[in-house]
Amino acid sequence: MTFLGILAFMATILTTNCDQQPSNDTDNAFVTTDSTHFMRNGEPYYFIGTNLWYAPILGSTGEGGDRERLKKELDTLQQLGIDNLRILVGADAGSANANTVYPYLQPQPGVLNDTLLIGLDYTLAELEKRNMTAVLYLTNSWDWSGGYGFYLRECGYGDSPNAGGDGYGDYVNYASRFVQEQKALDMYYNHIQKIVSRKNSITGRDYKDEPSIMAWQICNEPRPFSPQNLSKFANWLSKTARMIKRIDSNHLVSTGSEGLYGCESDEHACEFIHGDPNIDYLTIHIWPLNWGWASRTTPDSDIEKACQNATEYIQLHTKISERIKKPLVIEEFGYCRRGNSSSLEADVQSRDKFYEFIFANVTQSAAKNSVIAGCNFWGWAGAGRPDSTVWSRGDDFLCDPPHEPQGWYSVFDCDTTTLKLIKNNTDKLRNK
Repeated sequence: MTFLGILAFMATILTTNCDQQPSNDTDNAFVTTDSTHFMRNGEPYYFIGTNLWYAPILGSTGEGGDRERLKKELDTLQQLGIDNLRILVGADAGSANANTVYPYLQPQPGVLNDTLLIGLDYTLAELEKRNMTAVLYLTNSWDWSGGYGFYLRECGYGDSPNAGGDGYGDYVNYASRFVQEQKALDMYYNHIQKIVSRKNSITGRDYKDEPSIMAWQICNEPRPFSPQNLSKFANWLSKTARMIKRIDSNHLVSTGSEGLYGCESDEHACEFIHGDPNIDYLTIHIWPLNWGWASRTTPDSDIEKACQNATEYIQLHTKISERIKKPLVIEEFGYCRRGNSSSLEADVQSRDKFYEFIFANVTQSAAKNSVIAGCNFWGWAGAGRPDSTVWSRGDDFLCDPPHEPQGWYSVFDCDTTTLKLIKNNTDKLRNK
């Protein structure tokens, strides 16, 4: 059977097995969808947000914990008008071949670090105090936080190859086994069950009743890593979305996908996956340097080309969102400092141009009540400072994951022009 034939068959199953959606009397504090719009407190909700994947680590009282810094970062973001954060629930034990996040939330399958769970509880409680919402992603297709590789290693496939540099092809071949391996998927489903059904030790509420959660996200940048995996990949995402909705019908569910690039460049697959009745909105990521839209040696002269390619990518997914009648969020995007430097001394003129381009897509969409409902830049480092270009245990957490140069895509609290740009655009949303 062709992939399109499989999709047609699955569509009939999905239509007849759509789980209960939030009731009409759901608390207005929850973010909901109304066709191509988000709604919050009875009004359309458009946002400019950021990625703060390490927030639960700061919120813990164990290694890496720094609650004073967490509160300071949230206060600064609130002052900038940011009210939506994208956060990693927690890392899995990493590969010996990669510089992965530490400490681990899940050192072994089904064994969770209570200190980090309480850090997540604390983070959600602090977000609520500031009227902020969070998108919580539950695993990763990349090895920097365990993810696919963690589950495959526990199934006997050995450590994942390093996804960076020359090892990328080997990693793709390795990671493509995830959606094929039922034992790995079952361990993942068990993890989802534990997290989504948790009770917050700080607020005393079940997570399903937490107003600071906007959405559960199935994975960071889920990929099938092979065209032959597309049907199994679609089935995994659909099953996970149904499972989450059974446990928690109050909150939204999203995939965490890059969009077309996360679906083997198959537009039909991307539309089908996000058309699933238990997936509430479409996500895309935009990485001009990583995707070759701009050269790492000449990023400043390539900024216009990067914006042009990004325009085409956004327009393609806008049309998908219009067809499936769901909001679109540009939930990851970034650009480097001058000359592709990770030094805080390098200026951010090109990055500011790219940010302004993305922000304009959101503010103009809000003015027209259109489908681009929000964005989350990558990412917030705030008061953190890199000790070197390579992250080591004990260093400040930045938004650059441990496997990437520290400071590469991070926004610091001393980046005054970028901060002004963010505030100007959040003000536009509030005054639209």
